Amino acid sequence: MKTETGNFIQGVDLAFYIIIGISVILLLGLTGAMIYFVYRFNKKRHPKARDIKESKKLEILWITIPTVLVLVMFYFGWAGYAPMRDFPDEAIPIQATGRMWSWNFEYENGKNSSELVVPVNYPVKLDLYSPDVLHSLYIPAFRIKEDVVPGVNNAMWFQADAIGDFDILCAEYCGLQHSNMLTKVRVLSSEDYDKWYNSKEDEDISARPGAAGLKLLQVNGCIGCHSTDGTKLVGPSFKALWGTKQMVTSKGMKREVIVDKQYIITSIYEPNNDIPEGYNPNIMVSYKGKITEKDIDEIITYLKTIDGK
Repeated sequence: MKTETGNFIQGVDLAFYIIIGISVILLLGLTGAMIYFVYRFNKKRHPKARDIKESKKLEILWITIPTVLVLVMFYFGWAGYAPMRDFPDEAIPIQATGRMWSWNFEYENGKNSSELVVPVNYPVKLDLYSPDVLHSLYIPAFRIKEDVVPGVNNAMWFQADAIGDFDILCAEYCGLQHSNMLTKVRVLSSEDYDKWYNSKEDEDISARPGAAGLKLLQVNGCIGCHSTDGTKLVGPSFKALWGTKQMVTSKGMKREVIVDKQYIITSIYEPNNDIPEGYNPNIMVSYKGKITEKDIDEIITYLKTIDGK
């Protein structure tokens, strides 16, 4: 079993095989016993019912066997689970943020990525954080899953032993776009990982107007609630939004506002101050302290590039 190295596949699979095997044996045994009793004690063979006296041997048997089976399942379950909570000191720390409805991974050098990029054959520790609702980070290929709970410090670790791309899913229903909360684990060689980790993020970003703003929206999960093509999601679409007039509800009163810089700042820092008509309050969280005013300028630049013209 290789669980001590961060490859939990053998331990988890073995526990499932044991549980499924015991379940199949119980199903066949109980079904066989039921058929036997139906035949053995049917009315034609025993027209007069009679009591069956107690059997201490039988009572001991049906207490002992289930107890042993439960202990066996517990042992293999614990043997597969315990190494998952034994975090290596040398593991690479990465903050994994799950929000409606996207993942973001932040590295020690400040690098952000919507995909989890890790080196092969080296342990990685994910510190899990959610600013909104309950999520669950699930990597089926590595047999690891952990809840991402608002206000609760939680973590998970693993070590990939093969280069390639592997799916990441959210395994906890978290709202309308839950099924779209997908991304990848990209496992690279040590050399390729070092190049990626030390590379300047979006080196050619200045050549593409609005690209920095789009990157900020993607990293902070904004695209999960606000489309860029006019589609109505949880929040208003970004397409053709800049400079338009919008009806909003402010402190219970309806008023008309222009989508300018101040409106964007208020929407990001105080999202429940002005609720756009047709949308629900108390869904978006404040990004104060996470998105700077300089970042907002980049976002506005991007919004101007999708003005619908």
